[in-house]
Amino acid sequence: MILYSAVQQISKHIMIFLFLSITLNIVLVSGSSLSDKVNQTPAHMCNNPGQTAKISCSHSIQNYDQILWYKQTKNRQLQLLGYMLANAGYPETGQNVSMGGSADKDKTSTLTIEGLSLNSSGVYFCAAIVRCVNYEAYFGQGTKLTVLEPDHDVTPPTVQVFKPSEKECKVKTLVCVASGFYPDHVSVSWEVDGVTETDSVATDNTALREGKHYSLSSRLTVQSKTWFKPSRTFTCRVSFFNGTDTIDVEDSITGETDSGGMPNDTKMKIMQNAKLTYSVLIAKSFIYGVFIMFLVWKLKGLSGKQSSRERSCGLNN
Repeated sequence: MILYSAVQQISKHIMIFLFLSITLNIVLVSGSSLSDKVNQTPAHMCNNPGQTAKISCSHSIQNYDQILWYKQTKNRQLQLLGYMLANAGYPETGQNVSMGGSADKDKTSTLTIEGLSLNSSGVYFCAAIVRCVNYEAYFGQGTKLTVLEPDHDVTPPTVQVFKPSEKECKVKTLVCVASGFYPDHVSVSWEVDGVTETDSVATDNTALREGKHYSLSSRLTVQSKTWFKPSRTFTCRVSFFNGTDTIDVEDSITGETDSGGMPNDTKMKIMQNAKLTYSVLIAKSFIYGVFIMFLVWKLKGLSGKQSSRERSCGLNN
């Protein structure tokens, strides 16, 4: 009986391992996606070493009865921490986590990370699936957890917008730099006259660490005619999570009129037309000069012939 029970336990763990391997492959390889059908909170967390962090996850998908919990590693791979199956939690061996609640529809599952250390920092995800069925997995929005480093004060960013280079013609690039902040819980948005811009925005994927602080840049590209309007306002807004609340820090600049009172592309066209006109005038002047030289040459020839005739007539007389 003892041997039979041990075999059953081993078989059970093998089945769970195989199931998780298949599920992990489905989640990472198939068309799994973020979805508003899964609600994960909070979006940001900042804790001190030794504390406990708790993340909640719920879904509204009929028949889905399992919640997988992951941590995104530095190389952006997903590390499985464990899973909730109905009302039972199964953390992975060696992970300092626990799971509670329920994985059923409209219930809440929790992931508790105990004894936080600096290595606990990362982005945590939950994913709702159906056990033993190859359905799509729906991911939560993610929770970014930072375990604060000793002697590092939480510091909001300084934000500055730089105007485009004068060397740019048809398009203008505005640059926004957020610097001097810690931790790196920031997001950047742009507005033109109060209207949010998204299509022409490029923001660094990750913040750059400089000593104890971070910096991040974002770029907004606009047409030159959009920039050359002094009444237009361009705003860069940086949202920063300070451990308790999300605050906004922003900077704005206004469009301008160039020194010629017209856009650079228009000035370039005028300069090109002027060059073309000047070239045509030079060509015409050259042709006219050649024509004048030809006339002078002809007149000299006729004058020479006339003088010869007069000398001949004088000799005959």
